[in-house]
Amino acid sequence: MLTLTEVADDPSILTRRLALNDASEVVFRPLVRTDADRLAAFLAALSPESRRLSTFDGYDLATAQDMCDALARYDKLRLVLEEVPSGRIVGLLEFSLDLHPEDVTRFLEAGIHLAPTDCRFGPTLADDYQERGVGTRVFPLVTDVARRFGRKRIILWGGVLADNPRAIRYYRKNGFHLAGSFTGADGLRSLDMILDLDSRQG
Repeated sequence: MLTLTEVADDPSILTRRLALNDASEVVFRPLVRTDADRLAAFLAALSPESRRLSTFDGYDLATAQDMCDALARYDKLRLVLEEVPSGRIVGLLEFSLDLHPEDVTRFLEAGIHLAPTDCRFGPTLADDYQERGVGTRVFPLVTDVARRFGRKRIILWGGVLADNPRAIRYYRKNGFHLAGSFTGADGLRSLDMILDLDSRQG
């Protein structure tokens, strides 16, 4: 079973090259400490709508630097999609390998007992990479990463906003099931969804 320290020491363990539907290519790889400037450019370029649907603390160099400095220090695993050949970061895929108590409580109220072998996941794509099938092409790599860390189920990081039908369709297409709904501190309704990796091949 992989550890965050092993990935930080040797990012090539999880690095893959991925061909997209339009024959362009991206590199799927762990975030590294030297990515701060390119990650900041990715965050800053997100549209207001993409920011509304994301869960980042900020969209500037300070936020990007914090993410890069946090490698192997907490429970977070962050992977990026890097455009070939430009090297531009066009996607950020976040795992949390520990569960938040609020998530545990919500799922328990829905009759689902979360376990240490569960993890949280949240993806964000650059605006010009949305609606191009990128998320579907990359998802088998996402499930492979979760399995390599010994995880058996994936829940959504912060849920998915109920007014985001495109994302809900994407998660359903990739095997997630509705677990319940909740209203966040912002007053917005979100859905909890869960994926059982044992029921998904590949």
